[in-house]
Amino acid sequence: MKYTLIFFLLISGFASAQNASAYFDLADDFFARYVDNGRVRYAEIKQNPKALQDLLTEAKKLKLSPQNEAEYKAFWINAYNIAVINGIVKSYPVSSPLDIDGFFDVKKHSLGQRSVTLDEIENQLLFGEFPEEERFHFVLVCAAISCPPIIPEAYRPETLESKMQEQTVKALNDPEFIKVTKDKVEFSELLNWYSDHFTKGSRSLIEYVNRFREDKIPSGLSAGFYKYNWNLNDL
Repeated sequence: MKYTLIFFLLISGFASAQNASAYFDLADDFFARYVDNGRVRYAEIKQNPKALQDLLTEAKKLKLSPQNEAEYKAFWINAYNIAVINGIVKSYPVSSPLDIDGFFDVKKHSLGQRSVTLDEIENQLLFGEFPEEERFHFVLVCAAISCPPIIPEAYRPETLESKMQEQTVKALNDPEFIKVTKDKVEFSELLNWYSDHFTKGSRSLIEYVNRFREDKIPSGLSAGFYKYNWNLNDL
């Protein structure tokens, strides 16, 4: 009986790994096909939704544990971005995600053997499990122009750390994301909405951002936040 149980667990684990691999492969193909220069080809997906539906079917079946940290994080980052795209495609043509009632906090998505909103993915499944990982903000893409750009590939467990770091560095060095003049610095409102994530331990926002910047922001500059552009990141 003991050996039968061990065999079953081994087979189950192997099947789960295979399913996860299939999910990441499908996600990689999907993003490569429909994402370009930080924008999404929503009209093309709307006309031919099979790749999206196949990906959603695969994402619905998987159940991953946060104990397998890299796989879990990569799954839910991709799942969030896929769910955002699916939510836009369902209402397309649309000018902004904010034009869709309950887009972030009401509409449910069947992912990871759960029924979840986008806010629940972000705040419970990601930040709830890994509250110190503020870099999630630079890889979760909300379908707006002012969001950090979506990438044309899937986040995979084996490259997750390097990709999250890369996207964080890109965002915080982007002159359109953080606007610096000789007199002042204007941050994205994203850094204001989640300021408690970036200013832990009494550090300032400038101190946090300078951890990732090549050209450091002088501490004496006047600081503010520019208005978020919620127009759709459509290609």
